[in-house]
Amino acid sequence: MANTNVQAAAAEREVTSSVQFLTVTAIFVALTYIFTAFINVRLPIAANGGLIHLGNVPLFIGAIIFGKKTGAIAGGVGMGLFDLLSGWTLWAPFTFVIVALMGFTVGKLTEDEKHQNFKWYVIALISACVIKVAGYYIAEVVIYGNPLAPVASIPGNLVQIGVAAVITLVVIAPLNVAAKRVGLRKFK
Repeated sequence: MANTNVQAAAAEREVTSSVQFLTVTAIFVALTYIFTAFINVRLPIAANGGLIHLGNVPLFIGAIIFGKKTGAIAGGVGMGLFDLLSGWTLWAPFTFVIVALMGFTVGKLTEDEKHQNFKWYVIALISACVIKVAGYYIAEVVIYGNPLAPVASIPGNLVQIGVAAVITLVVIAPLNVAAKRVGLRKFK
């Protein structure tokens, strides 16, 4: 009888954890999409107009607080969905891979309790910046067939990640504390 109760309690915790993961991740997918779609500026300098948006802010926050899976899904699906629904359809497969890798990397680099500090957040965000710049450079070479055209997009990508990094670094500590207070945790 006691063994059955232990098994039932373990099963209930697993279901609760799965529901929490799905709920939190869905919220960060939606936030990433909304911040990308509605808080943005089109740039006239890039080959396809370019876009600076704040979609990376919820992506980074989700990855740091909830881990690599939430970061990867929120980034890839949230921004990929934006591309599909906003006329940037050609970019969607590239965005899905590049931004999912950014979210995964930020979550992976900050998942260890010893890496929950400003220094590691900065390292994680710089890594995301490198992935974004290199990933979209390669994507533009593939799309445009020209290795020089993508150079015009690099400043916009740097500004986009830089602004998102500053905002994230300002808000992440209190958000991390709040998440722990209400019992939310990383999903491994």
